[in-house]
Amino acid sequence: MKYVPLTITSPAAPPLATPWSIPDLVRAPHRLLFFVGAANVLLAMLWWALWLFDAATPPMRLMQPAIPSGWLHAMLMQYLVLPPFIFGFLLTVFPRWLSRPALSRLHYVPVGTGLLGGQLLTLAGAIGAPWLLVVGGATTMAGWIVGLALLLRMLWNARGDDWHAASCALTLSLGLVGIALYLAYLGTHDARFIFLAIKIGTFGLLLPLFVTVTHRMLPFFARNVVPGHVGWNPLWWLGFVWVLLAAHLVVESIHGYMWLWPIDSLLMALTAIWWLRNRPRSPCPPLLRILFIAYAWLPISFALFAAQSAWFAAGGNFVLGRAPAHALFIGFFGGLLVAMVTRVTQGHSGLPLVLGRVAAFAFIVVQWVAVARIGAELVPQIPMVQALVATGWLVAFVPWLGRSVRLYGTPRVDGNPG
Repeated sequence: MKYVPLTITSPAAPPLATPWSIPDLVRAPHRLLFFVGAANVLLAMLWWALWLFDAATPPMRLMQPAIPSGWLHAMLMQYLVLPPFIFGFLLTVFPRWLSRPALSRLHYVPVGTGLLGGQLLTLAGAIGAPWLLVVGGATTMAGWIVGLALLLRMLWNARGDDWHAASCALTLSLGLVGIALYLAYLGTHDARFIFLAIKIGTFGLLLPLFVTVTHRMLPFFARNVVPGHVGWNPLWWLGFVWVLLAAHLVVESIHGYMWLWPIDSLLMALTAIWWLRNRPRSPCPPLLRILFIAYAWLPISFALFAAQSAWFAAGGNFVLGRAPAHALFIGFFGGLLVAMVTRVTQGHSGLPLVLGRVAAFAFIVVQWVAVARIGAELVPQIPMVQALVATGWLVAFVPWLGRSVRLYGTPRVDGNPG
């Protein structure tokens, strides 16, 4: 079966007469948690864009948060923007991976409530009473604990050898440590706590989790739609990447920046090999193709991290600034977020697994935002440039999330449950 590579169709959506309802929103884990993720993305990026515009145009005079805004931005993106999508996906697929019963709304509603409440309270603390930051962090931790406990219980009861599920549970456990460190910082104002929390969020939580999920799912997706595709995802590769990510986390935590380049070079090589071994070599649907385009940002990110470390070792300067981190967060995480959430949303809404114009627009804009944000680090720092780049997130995500939220609150078009 052949596919036309550049064909992007516009998938059907529920008729406008179909009422949007809370009962439909909480019908399945992915519906509620993806809705929370959509709200958190828009709220976090709206606050960050306004703060950057305030830095560029002082007459706005927005209230500054009680902690450095860049640190708060990092905490929001790593622990409150991406995790609702992560929990929504894992609470949906864990029962399938581990052959366990599906979860009820009594299980996952507290998770969504904690993560949404944590975001709202944290942002309220950023622009209002600082003590709300503590309440927001504690609320986030409560929702996180419930979600992690559900996943760990399924993993324990399955008593199987599903290493992907175990890897995901480990990353979320490290994420819980990161939230605890953030709360410790709020109580002591010891910058070492939040520094470590931010690094754990990147190299202990998000990177190993995204790598684990793509290691399992991308070859599976490709085999389903590309005739003759075999795929390559040995478990030893995943274990090796875990060791290297842990090594990077430890070395960076002790500020050994000049010694990161050998680790990051190996990670660049391993992820590049994985991409080359797994990318489809025949025409494939756009929804699959963008998954591999997004993944290509991972070896690019590690190449930038390695170059940053090597240059620092040679001359003592961070010449690339935050470019490697933004290649990772916008290009890899942002691109995969659009691709994976679109696929899950389409499939679990009873719609065809096609990309659609709205999702294609979001993905293309995210790619441009990634390039622009990397470029902004290579020119003299102009606050307005960074503010405009942050606005690009909103341009990319508002239409896409608006359409997705519509689907989360309406019944499946095929009449099936879920």
